[in-house]
Amino acid sequence: MTQQPKILVVDDEGRIRRLLKMYLEREGYDVVDASNGEDALTEALNGAYDLILLDVMMPGMDGIEVCRTLRKTKATPVMMLTAKGEEANRVQGFEVGADDYIVKPFSPREVVLRVKALLRRASATRFLQTEPQTKNVLVFGPLTIDDDAHRVTVDGEVLNLTPKEYELLLYLAQSPDKVFSREQLLKDVWHYEFFGDLRTVDTHVKRLREKLTRISPDFSAMISTVWGVGYKFEVIRA
Repeated sequence: MTQQPKILVVDDEGRIRRLLKMYLEREGYDVVDASNGEDALTEALNGAYDLILLDVMMPGMDGIEVCRTLRKTKATPVMMLTAKGEEANRVQGFEVGADDYIVKPFSPREVVLRVKALLRRASATRFLQTEPQTKNVLVFGPLTIDDDAHRVTVDGEVLNLTPKEYELLLYLAQSPDKVFSREQLLKDVWHYEFFGDLRTVDTHVKRLREKLTRISPDFSAMISTVWGVGYKFEVIRA
């Protein structure tokens, strides 16, 4: 029997935790809940979670700090729960590595659909790591993007990318030197899930560059800014 995905639900409101847990368990998910950021971070770091539903505004350690600390060591998909009008917090969430967000008040059914979509995008990262043969591989010198395994390596070192960071890098790399506007990237990479915040693209590009820079500053230059237009994947030529 296939093990069901394990989800961590984090919110300081017990009513919201119980509601989300009920709907997610109806879908067969294994759900654990936490009422504060400190407990959530402990669970997230020590447990094997497939997805985290994380409230932004909590007393003590908030969701932004939880996600920021988590991203130092783990790429677990994170969906932020934000109150209506907290646009600044949503942007902050993307900057620290969140993959998606949903606005309160929300429909529990919408949350379930969004959770399923995010798990689908992330599942290949976890389950296809040991694929014996791969065909969909892009190679740019020392940078390799193996789409069958959802794995990116630079000089043999694996990049620890979130699902959305991976999708963005793959999308750009599939059309080297082609310039994409922020609007086009938002539409094609984020699909129907996001509506209009172009800074979403900027924050993900920033995080990708930071991760590439840790290996070599030369590789971060492969994601090039075309001022006034958008971004492109630029192949490093010897």
